Amino acid sequence: MTSGAVSTGPRRDPGRRRALLEAADRVIQKEGPEASMAAIAAEAGISKPILYRHFGDKSGLYQALAERHARKLIEGIQLEFSRSGSVRERTRSTIDTYLASISANLHLYRFLMHRASAEDTATHSAMSTMIREVSRELAEVIIAEGRLEDRTRAYVWGHAVVGMVQTAGDWWLDHAGEVPREAVVDGLVDLILGGLPAASGGRVLELFQEPRTQR
Repeated sequence: MTSGAVSTGPRRDPGRRRALLEAADRVIQKEGPEASMAAIAAEAGISKPILYRHFGDKSGLYQALAERHARKLIEGIQLEFSRSGSVRERTRSTIDTYLASISANLHLYRFLMHRASAEDTATHSAMSTMIREVSRELAEVIIAEGRLEDRTRAYVWGHAVVGMVQTAGDWWLDHAGEVPREAVVDGLVDLILGGLPAASGGRVLELFQEPRTQR
C-alpha cells in the first residue's frame, strides 16, 4: 500500500470505538431489541455510513457488542465460581450473578441473544462461543474438583447445566414480576447439586460434599 492510499476497512480508534459502543448500549437499553442503526448513529452524533465505517458493517457492530458484553458476563461468572467456600455457596452466587446481570441489562440481553443472533450468523456464533466457553470451564471444574475421570460425562454435564440455567433464566425474565430471583436460584441449585451426584452412578463426589480449600 502506498503512503497516499486510504484504507476502506473499519477504523481502529479504540477510544472512538468504545464511545460508539456505549452509544449503542444506551439506545438498546432504551428501545430494546428493535433499536435501529439509525437511532444508534443519531445517539452517537454521526451518520449511519460513518457508524458502519467504524465497524465494517452492521454485522461488525453486532459482533463488537456481543464480544464486549459476553466478556463482562464471563468475567463475572468466573469471579464468583473461583471464590473460596462450599460448592453450594459458589454455585448459588454464580447463578445469582448471572440472573442479576441479564435482568439488569434486559433489553441488551434480548437484543444480543434474540434479535442480533437471529439476523446475523456471526453474532449467533459469538454468543454460542460464549456459552460453550462457560460450559467448558464448568466441565473442567467438575473434573478438577470432583475428580471425575470421565471427561465426556463432565463435558455433557457442563453443557447441560449451562443450557439449563440459560433456559431457566429466559423463562424467569418473562415472569420476573411474579417469581422472585431467589426462588429460581434455589430451584436451580437444588436441581444441579441433587441431580449430578445421582447421575454419577451412586459415587459420592467431593465436588458436592466438601468446601473448597483456599489455594
